[in-house]
Amino acid sequence: MTNQEKKHKQAVASLGCALCHYLYGEHDPAPVELHHLRAGGWGKGDYKTLIPLCVSHHRGNKGFHGLGSKGFVDYYDITQQELLEWTLNKIGQTHD
Repeated sequence: MTNQEKKHKQAVASLGCALCHYLYGEHDPAPVELHHLRAGGWGKGDYKTLIPLCVSHHRGNKGFHGLGSKGFVDYYDITQQELLEWTLNKIGQTHD
């Protein structure tokens, strides 16, 4: 892992859960897992496509991996891309 990747991951993880912020508004961040945006299939994006999600919203029954891509969007009315854009905006970066 490069220094740039490490720095990016630390910045993303420091934000707290992107979905919790969407659902409940700004609040003190809690521990997260880093979720790779999955665009158009099962392949993972690079480190710049990481989205911070709490365990519940990442691996829980009502999380991304519990609901699946379509179910997640249907349930929460927000896409992975929108959560990624929020994430990158908060750390002052853009997705190339």
